[in-house]
Amino acid sequence: MQIRNIAIIAHVDHGKTTLTDALMKQTGMVTEEGVSMDSNALELERGITIYAKNTSVYYPSKESGREVTKINIVDTPGHSDFGSEVERVLRSIDTVLLLVDAQEGPMPQTRFVLKKSLELGLKPIVIINKIDKPAARPDEVHELVLELFLELGANDEQLDFTTVYAIGRQGVAKKKLTDESTDLTPLLETILEEVPPATGDKTAPARLQSFNLAYDNFLGRLAVCRVYEGKITVGDTVFVKSHDGKVVSGKLTKLFSFEGVKRVETPEASAGDIVMIAGLPTVYIGDTICKDENAETLPSINIDEPTISLNFFVNDSPFAGREGKFVTGRQIRERLEKELEINVGLKIDWNNNEYFTVYGRGELHIAILCENMRREGYELQVSQPQVIIKEVNGVKTEPFEEVTVDVSDELASAIIARLTERRGLLTHVKQGHGTQRLTFEIPTRGLLGYRGQFVIDTKGNGILSSRFIEFRDYVGEIKRTTYGSMVSMEKGKALAFALDNLQQRGTLYIDPGVEVYEGMVIGNTSKGEDLHVNPTKGKQLTNMRASGSDDKVYLAATVKLDIEKAMEIMSHDEYIEITPKSVRLRKKVLKK
Repeated sequence: MQIRNIAIIAHVDHGKTTLTDALMKQTGMVTEEGVSMDSNALELERGITIYAKNTSVYYPSKESGREVTKINIVDTPGHSDFGSEVERVLRSIDTVLLLVDAQEGPMPQTRFVLKKSLELGLKPIVIINKIDKPAARPDEVHELVLELFLELGANDEQLDFTTVYAIGRQGVAKKKLTDESTDLTPLLETILEEVPPATGDKTAPARLQSFNLAYDNFLGRLAVCRVYEGKITVGDTVFVKSHDGKVVSGKLTKLFSFEGVKRVETPEASAGDIVMIAGLPTVYIGDTICKDENAETLPSINIDEPTISLNFFVNDSPFAGREGKFVTGRQIRERLEKELEINVGLKIDWNNNEYFTVYGRGELHIAILCENMRREGYELQVSQPQVIIKEVNGVKTEPFEEVTVDVSDELASAIIARLTERRGLLTHVKQGHGTQRLTFEIPTRGLLGYRGQFVIDTKGNGILSSRFIEFRDYVGEIKRTTYGSMVSMEKGKALAFALDNLQQRGTLYIDPGVEVYEGMVIGNTSKGEDLHVNPTKGKQLTNMRASGSDDKVYLAATVKLDIEKAMEIMSHDEYIEITPKSVRLRKKVLKK
């Protein structure tokens, strides 16, 4: 049986997972409704892919009489914070399907993933998706994709890419816009025509490279590997070779191949296939697994550097230990060590006795880690995210990002003013039908805490995307919107009477009946200065009644804090307290 290995890459929300689900459905790998590659609870809630995942489909069907081909597909995340998930996958496959939205066209992450693919010499198949959108412009987008290929230095072979048009949600693909089609057969046929069969010397000693890790409570650490040479079977003794020269031997206890969303046990696997292996507790991403101890290690998998850092502390607030199962420094450390095994974009400094410094690719990258820990029963506190500043040849440098903003004409000037205030440089403006696409280059510091403000500025109608470019010279102080904090002076239950008076000073984060403690941040102030207040103050009750003082209390809707929102609005002298049931902001020093 021939094998084809592909990855689906695109900007966030351009339809990668929907298309993968449709391919599984058409080839009979999934029969029930509602089964999706996005199986993680956070992925389902947010509607984005966070972790790269593998599947396989078989085409054509056995009934067709043609030779059946196994197509291994890797579904990758589209958000720039999870770019490390994409980078490591690209080395294990032979071609990428580059998905581009027929209305939005190429976006920042499209550029990032395409650049990585072209550098590895892959020849992409371009899929212009969502051609059923009312504002779709497939021909124009095709030209924009070609421009992007030229800009990124594609060679002649890569420039001669094949284009397929699709409606992923309906499971329809066409080779030409005028073609009639009812399913994804044109896309599957294109994959068979354009993707080279996976090759490798099947008679040589086995050599594999791991590009993804997973964990099983019974089997321990699992590694997803591409078999480059030879054949492996369950029970084989193999050597794990890392790039620092360390060699460890181990025995393969289980082998799995992928079928749809299931992993299926298999006795053996040969060159060209992608499989999951168990039995090697020390294997890491990029390690070479081989039968011959003297075999050459495969080239390492390089990952872009983290751009932000923050500190993880043990929760020491007055409400510590009320809700969490895992509250000690040792437990938090063990959980972070486990995360390091599978999250390659993450780095951690263990040198301080009071806290752990965690380095990540962006606010969302760290927020997802904190949210997962919270749901698993952990309690912790985190400090304000800081951009990583490096010294290169004695010069201070900081990370810069390319930001693409799509907004209506009347909002464009306000967004330009807001981003130039934060040291953003407007590099390109493109007019659309009543909209403008603005491209900026801005320090990552200028973007921290801006996404929430952007939603307010555009009333939820704008699109903001960013990608890391490089480290450049430090640009000095950046003016950020500073929120003053409304800080509780007392411990107790918040009362509606007190909150009614306080809501006139700013925005509240808590509802009546919520327990507060001294030093807890219960809201922000309009004036931008800290205000110490008493949210537990009740009404003085007497026998006297007056028409004006007995009015009902009307409270405005509060801003519910989640981890990302808290990271955006917190000050340098505050911590986010994260527990399984609550997300609170508090001052580092609780007493006034």
